[in-house]
Amino acid sequence: MASFDPTQDRQLHDAVVIGGGPAGSITARQLAAAGYDVLVLEREDFPRFHIGESMLPYTAGILERLGMLDLFPAEDFPTKWGAEFTGPSGDFRRVDFTSQGGGRREAAFQCERAEFDQILLNNAQEQGAKVLHGARVTEVIEEQGRIRGVRYKYDGEEYEAFGKYVLDASGRTGVIAHRHFKNRRPNTRLELVGVFKHFGNVDEATNPGIEGDIQVGNHPDGWLWAIPLGHGKLSVGAVTPARNVRESTPLAVFDEHVARVPRIACRIEGATVIDEIRGESDYCYFSNTLAGEGYFSVGDAGSFVDPIFSAGAYLAITSGVKAAESVIAILRGADEAETQREYENFVKTGYDCYTRLIYAFYESNFNFGKYVASLSSDSVTIEGRWIARLLSGDFWSRNNPVGELLRANREYDTFDDFPFVYGCPVYPEQDAAETAEAAVVG
Repeated sequence: MASFDPTQDRQLHDAVVIGGGPAGSITARQLAAAGYDVLVLEREDFPRFHIGESMLPYTAGILERLGMLDLFPAEDFPTKWGAEFTGPSGDFRRVDFTSQGGGRREAAFQCERAEFDQILLNNAQEQGAKVLHGARVTEVIEEQGRIRGVRYKYDGEEYEAFGKYVLDASGRTGVIAHRHFKNRRPNTRLELVGVFKHFGNVDEATNPGIEGDIQVGNHPDGWLWAIPLGHGKLSVGAVTPARNVRESTPLAVFDEHVARVPRIACRIEGATVIDEIRGESDYCYFSNTLAGEGYFSVGDAGSFVDPIFSAGAYLAITSGVKAAESVIAILRGADEAETQREYENFVKTGYDCYTRLIYAFYESNFNFGKYVASLSSDSVTIEGRWIARLLSGDFWSRNNPVGELLRANREYDTFDDFPFVYGCPVYPEQDAAETAEAAVVG
């Protein structure tokens, strides 16, 4: 793996990447694999805890396209064949990912994010990216309206790193969009908090559903997740409007909300708590500007949406691939402004579709069955494969009628007006073939 000594850094890198999470790792990996000089500045020492343990089938699909899926073997990462949606009465509806059709991957996997993120960052280093852990970016260096580099602290000293491009993958910190330009906006439609625990010694005999599935529970005051992590571990969380936690305590809210959903509550009977209560708050935001002179905002650094359908890592990885492709294109002579507009519109298309899916679910009082029923009418019948695909990550296809219904609802607009960019980044061949087939039928 490439090593890096900040005291000897006097060169102009092709790219400086802020953050070593999935967005930063994939961006750096793709650039380094193409032969470019890349420096990753990560403020934490990996492995480190991170929430967001459930992957989508399209996440597995894009990792497969990148030649990385073998890094996540089934014996270490539980296979996820579907998602169960359940409520207080014990009723449930299951979305089976094998029903997608069209040559797409039929399963995803669950993981502990500390391990997942470590594997991605290690792979970036193996491809030639230089990674410096414990490097906290404190300031963006801007000259004549262009981002040129960053200042950062490492081991008590301050350093500077310069790049032809700075790619901000700093997650919620949002070094460029939030701290430097202050153009990140809170999504006031989704002012929620999440409280969660990890349990060990979980007996699979207590699972009323399918082994490996994520469970999503609903009740009038929010929703729950239960994610099997393998080796007898289970991640359980409760998401609710912030006022509910302010009026109580995180632990009380967690216990009371879990008790409301019997198919999830039974999973932790006899289990032991590994990690005590943790929380995340005020985590939904977006930015209309995701790229500019000398920089790109990648993944959560630009926008972050409620995690209910587990798309965070997928959106981070897809935006990381697109950001790397954009930088490579510009360095090879493509027009910067045009390439960056295409990047922005591509990323917004994915986040926009996912956000609309969440809005519709929330407006159905967190009841997935009610939401699905609302999509069909006398003139429109929604086949199960389209729901399965959308929940698998089908955010860029024009062929999915559920996605098109969601995009047509202008009450769900979040970003300022922008042109949608169609064409699936995970299954482009299948998507193009289905588009051509639809044109012939039409």
